[in-house]
Amino acid sequence: MFSHIVIFWTKPENPNSAAELLAGAEKYLRPIPGVISFHIGKMVPSHRPVVDQSYQVALNLTFADKLAESDYQVHPLHLEFVEKIFKIHCARAVIYDFE
Repeated sequence: MFSHIVIFWTKPENPNSAAELLAGAEKYLRPIPGVISFHIGKMVPSHRPVVDQSYQVALNLTFADKLAESDYQVHPLHLEFVEKIFKIHCARAVIYDFE
């Protein structure tokens, strides 16, 4: 099992960036073969100080192994997402990959 988590900080000058990011991920990323589990959503506020609340959107993907995730990274739909959605709507991203 291989997990790929992406935390997105959207561009504050566009108040619709989070919604555009969510829609873009559904359009471009969800259909990519090899993804076992796909979950994207907005940050949920918390009263707990240990919960990071500085980001706007998170993506959680699960693959069978690192090879499947590597194939996902070079898939044309992923590359299209990066160009048409990520670069336009995101100021920053942090990625966590683990087995």
